[in-house]
Amino acid sequence: MSREDAEAYLTQAGQCVDGDFPLLEAAIACALHEDPSRDAQQARDLGESGIEHLTHRLATESPEEALAETMAGDLAMGGDLFTYEHPDNADILSVAERRKGLPVALGIYYLHVARKCGLSVQGVDFPGHFLLRIETHEGPLALDPYSEGRVVLPSELTRRALHAGLTPNVADRLDRLMAPAPDRAVLMRLQNNIFARAVAARDFGRAERAALRRALLDPSDHRPWLDVAAAREGQGALAGALQALAQASTLDGGAALAARAHRERVRLQLN
Repeated sequence: MSREDAEAYLTQAGQCVDGDFPLLEAAIACALHEDPSRDAQQARDLGESGIEHLTHRLATESPEEALAETMAGDLAMGGDLFTYEHPDNADILSVAERRKGLPVALGIYYLHVARKCGLSVQGVDFPGHFLLRIETHEGPLALDPYSEGRVVLPSELTRRALHAGLTPNVADRLDRLMAPAPDRAVLMRLQNNIFARAVAARDFGRAERAALRRALLDPSDHRPWLDVAAAREGQGALAGALQALAQASTLDGGAALAARAHRERVRLQLN
């Protein structure tokens, strides 16, 4: 898949309704957009292996136990405890090869495998640490893909929420803490992570690609285009930055004022 092919696929995925969003394949397309020279078959094979193991385990184990044992035990997937900031932790192809990564990258595999086996599992856009929500006969449970899929108790959810800066009246609301996130938002969170790390490293080319992927995945949102503009400006591509700012203004009139001010600042640099 070339970079152009990846952009075409992400554009198509961006048009999907939430229930039809191809999470794993879109994540693979994002990784190939970053580096088209790689082979994605290992990543797909890992998903198929997970489906086989989980199907077998569900015959004798509860859904939450079977999912955790499949992903953390059979597939040996877990959090990278020693090199958390490594860029590979946010790349789905590298995660498949290394069997470790960020919570949201691991979560994509959990979601893919669980859904293929008929389980009701969704991402939770928890502040500071991505989680999963699995529906059981006893009610919804929170799972942490970074910690071998273990169940996170309500008291721990509240503690984490307070630590992340949420107010006590919000941190005690489990319905809000465990609100399911659309698959598109899960992949957007991963791309946001890549963007933030790239900007911190002043790798503006990588930052631009991550922001562009977000723009393709959610074509109605003007904010990724503001990040595309900032990344292009960081590379000295001022004409391209102006184009991105114009796109942001077109998508959302509420962004027009900020984008216009940003455009004028960039335009002054061209003169």
